[in-house]
Amino acid sequence: MLLAIALALMVAQGLSAALMWRMQHERHFAGLVNYAAFSLLGRNPRAQFGAPPPPSGEGPEIGFRMPRPLRVQEEARFPALDGDSRRPEIEQALRQVLEAQGVNAARLFVAERDPARDPAIAEWLARRGPRMARPKGAPRPRLIIAAIGRDDGTWLTARLLAPRTERAMLTTLILQTLFIYIVLVGAVALILRRIARPLKALTAQVEAFARSRALAGQLEPEGPDDIRRLIDAHNAMERRVGALLDEKDVMLGAIGHDLKTPLAALRVRIEAVEDDAERGRMAAGIEDINRSLDDILSLARVGRPSDPLEQTELSALVTDVVGEYEDMGEDVTLGEAERIVMPLRATWLRRALRNLVSNALRYGSRARVTLRRAGSEAVLIVEDDGPGIPEHEIVRMLEPFTRLEASRNSSTGGAGLGLTLARAIADQHGGSLTLANRQQDGETRGLTATLRLPLQ
Repeated sequence: MLLAIALALMVAQGLSAALMWRMQHERHFAGLVNYAAFSLLGRNPRAQFGAPPPPSGEGPEIGFRMPRPLRVQEEARFPALDGDSRRPEIEQALRQVLEAQGVNAARLFVAERDPARDPAIAEWLARRGPRMARPKGAPRPRLIIAAIGRDDGTWLTARLLAPRTERAMLTTLILQTLFIYIVLVGAVALILRRIARPLKALTAQVEAFARSRALAGQLEPEGPDDIRRLIDAHNAMERRVGALLDEKDVMLGAIGHDLKTPLAALRVRIEAVEDDAERGRMAAGIEDINRSLDDILSLARVGRPSDPLEQTELSALVTDVVGEYEDMGEDVTLGEAERIVMPLRATWLRRALRNLVSNALRYGSRARVTLRRAGSEAVLIVEDDGPGIPEHEIVRMLEPFTRLEASRNSSTGGAGLGLTLARAIADQHGGSLTLANRQQDGETRGLTATLRLPLQ
């Protein structure tokens, strides 16, 4: 916004300065033309040109005043000198003024000349020049020569010493424009900073709450009234959401305690069942309920972890989890595993990796785990040799309580929360979990689960 306003102000100030310079330039130009006209017409114009005299007075005095005999002179020859700079724009404007007064201006000459080279005023300029009042370092005034040829072959020449005001005028306009621009942009910057600073803090607060779902302290209202009201509303909403989350955690803890107690009692009671097969099925059912309950409670708490991030060697954690499955006789292999140390919640990430490996073993009979660094991320990959997942079902498989099978049998059982919990843990660390079928020779050869975690 500040850049847009600064650009708009720059354009507006530039146009304003250009228009002011043009107006001043035209005014100065008109003054030169009028002074030359008054000077030429002031010498008995009726006798010389057959034109009526100008209005009373000699006209405006422009520039440095010279003695009257030097300002207008009769010369026998054409007054041009080598090195003169012809001024056709002044010449054309002066011709129009003279012809409007009935003067024949067919032979008109207007040029700019270095005053020191002019024979008529060189001596006077040498005497008067050092005492001319002008700013220190300012350039010598320019000499404008305006001459008109008369019928008898002589020339009537008017001389005008005019200060070089264009450069000074342009410098003044530039400095004025820059001053106004700096003041306006500075004022806008202060206003925007007063608005943007609390908005930036509010944005950071919302982002932090979205990542951790934990209250990090209330923001102090500041800025304009609308921003203060927004911060107050956010603080109230954050307190309300935090209270609801705390209430949810308490409720889930109570549910978990109330359910696990009777489940433990049932586990004791089934020992009295004489049929081993029936007792085994009952025990398996109780364990399945316990696992599902653990997954549900973990999924509910993963968004608000109580343990802090700690510097952990991720490669060692992966090696430990793979070793656990190898000790149980499972077909789990560890491939490339770069040494990566990063802030983690080790308990939660271990749970996510176990879910991915267990899922690979359940549906693909074997699992291959690799860990590598990719730019600013740690990439953990778990591959299996199972049938994969239909492409249109991949996104849905990350949702809670979703399984490809309609039944939840003991061989592939579960509540369908393993992948959902792994994705939630990845989100908790600012990362992501993606699933993709591994293709070979145009056929699906297994599923690849990719867990990406930012290194910082």
